[in-house]
Amino acid sequence: MNSQNIISYLNSLSDATIAEHSQKYFKTGEGEYGCGDKFLGIRVPVLRKTVKKYKNTSITEIQKLIKSEYHEIRLFSLLLLVQMFSKGETDTQEKVVNLYLKNTKYINNWDLVDSSAPYIIGAWLFHRDRAILYELARSDLLWDRRIAIMSTAYFIKNNQYNDTLKISTILLSDSEDLIHKAVGWMLREVGNRDIEIEEKYLKKYYKTMPRVMLRYAIEKFNKERRQAYLKGEI
Repeated sequence: MNSQNIISYLNSLSDATIAEHSQKYFKTGEGEYGCGDKFLGIRVPVLRKTVKKYKNTSITEIQKLIKSEYHEIRLFSLLLLVQMFSKGETDTQEKVVNLYLKNTKYINNWDLVDSSAPYIIGAWLFHRDRAILYELARSDLLWDRRIAIMSTAYFIKNNQYNDTLKISTILLSDSEDLIHKAVGWMLREVGNRDIEIEEKYLKKYYKTMPRVMLRYAIEKFNKERRQAYLKGEI
């Protein structure tokens, strides 16, 4: 399917009211993390339904979509890549991964990362060398760093935690709130499966990690335990 036909169809689904709300929700103001992003105003469930309609789109056409100035079109392209990766053989999966890693500057908001990184990069690296994650974790690009930690969600679901913990340590001193939240979230997911591993990590780093990161990490603890961490009494 030609990318221009897809763009025309997505444009027909646009809603100005939703777009205005999205502009605020995704922090597109001057100096904010989504500064300059543009929205058509299409809900995610609608995009997911549209992926089924265009599931046979070629990777060449997806590559054009991922560079769109519109947030929803970039998200749509990533959802197509997730679908292509999940259904594809190894050679197709490798092409998807290469395309993804070459275009991370367009995967430039938290929802774009979170909807794709675990299902493409995490899944691809599960039985492979994971050095690329550590390169991403040390990147100057915020979205590369979020991709690094969020990719480990796939490992966590398969009861592997070491990379999550190592990458979390790299990102402990990160300046970005979106990274603090992502790391805290992944630590919480580790704890959901093995609380002893999470608490061993927290006891080592909780006094120096960003407050938001800590709050996310301990969100599921009982009130007394949360307060103990927040007061530095562990």
